[in-house]
Amino acid sequence: FSGTDLVDGSCAHPTIPGRVSPLLPANHVTMAKGTGLVHTAPAHGMEDYSVASHHQLPTDCLVDESGFFTEAAGPELKNKNVLEEGNEAVIRMLQAAGSLLKEEKYVHSYPYDWRTKKPMIIRASKQWFVNTANAKAAAQDVLKKVKVIPTSAVNRMLEMLDRRTFWCISRQRCWGVP
Repeated sequence: FSGTDLVDGSCAHPTIPGRVSPLLPANHVTMAKGTGLVHTAPAHGMEDYSVASHHQLPTDCLVDESGFFTEAAGPELKNKNVLEEGNEAVIRMLQAAGSLLKEEKYVHSYPYDWRTKKPMIIRASKQWFVNTANAKAAAQDVLKKVKVIPTSAVNRMLEMLDRRTFWCISRQRCWGVP
């Protein structure tokens, strides 16, 4: 059967009892990229987020900023590292539920952080932007009072802020900004 036959259908979530997930069409899901059916994680990728936004689905993020499952992921996963013991826990949960169709080793092409050389998990987070002339001027004034190391970086940041229509002031980098 065709994937379009499943549109508007639903399925039981394999690890969260009582949770039903809708089956939705998405332009980025094709037979050329696999089966044509994939899970959607709206808080962990732009394409998934776009599909969720279009269908007014929640974009709950079950992974914290350190890469561990949150309480919302359930007691069996809470505080487990997603890329380590969390992955094995999910496999055990799928096996116990009789929902694991196939298991095989697969090397995923995660983006890597150039500083730590570790894989990064893309996740939704709150962002704050400066986008008006008054707010931009206020941000520039405050920036002039911040101790920046090296001091030469202040002028570059002020120039960058002046050129941009929007400036994201909530960068999620464990190592900070200049």
